[in-house]
Amino acid sequence: MRWQRSQRLVGSSDPEWIVDHIILDSLLFARLLPPDTNRILDVGSGAGVPGVPLKIVLPHATFTLLEARAKRVSFLSTVVRELALEDCEVLNARLEAITDRGGCYDAVVMRCAGDPVGLQESALPLLRRGGSMIASGPPKPGRGSGGDWKQVDGPLGRRLFWTVQQT
Repeated sequence: MRWQRSQRLVGSSDPEWIVDHIILDSLLFARLLPPDTNRILDVGSGAGVPGVPLKIVLPHATFTLLEARAKRVSFLSTVVRELALEDCEVLNARLEAITDRGGCYDAVVMRCAGDPVGLQESALPLLRRGGSMIASGPPKPGRGSGGDWKQVDGPLGRRLFWTVQQT
């Protein structure tokens, strides 16, 4: 809430809205993660979603919170430090710039990071064989190749996720 006043991290500063639309919505990703997921990249982490809520409920997993904007990187670094999140790296870069991490991740997750179908070209090379890309999608799914739109029931109704598995 303190950072929301100056940074405008999410769409509202109402605590109930944040719980429902940010935290609980972020946890829906966990329903699509394969059980053997250990290394997760959160693309466009911004306000720490879905990465921070997922890290809290998946403490065994190693997370990289990827964010291109320096102000948001500062916020994420503070969150990781104040919550004492172990094995949680904050990386100030764009998705296209981290090509040196090819095959490093079991899952790539993204929420509100852009068109999920369009981002898969940059995200898929970062996944190990069998890894999954999971992105929350627009209200109406567009056409894409190589993946599937999946519906997940949540507290605010059904959400659509674009999922692709690295082969």
